[in-house]
Amino acid sequence: MPIYAYRCVECDFAKDVLQRMSDPVLTDCPACGKPGFRKQVTAAGFQLKGTGWYATDFKNSGSKPADNKPAAKNDAAPASAAPAATPAAPAADAA
Repeated sequence: MPIYAYRCVECDFAKDVLQRMSDPVLTDCPACGKPGFRKQVTAAGFQLKGTGWYATDFKNSGSKPADNKPAAKNDAAPASAAPAATPAAPAADAA
């Protein structure tokens, strides 16, 4: 059941009340008896602790985990040992 904060506009009396959501809103102040008891807007009183849904339900979204195996060694020559380019032929003089 939620806890609602109430404050009287007549005498400024404040009280937190444990109520069901279907219970009627309180209107009469318990301190002064006048009909000025109003429900206040308050922040939510819960905390997300632990692993939570956000870390378990949507993480990786069905994809397989990456393999932590080292890449296979390639026996081919490294790219730096590629054959050198052949020099270009000298340009012919047009005379």
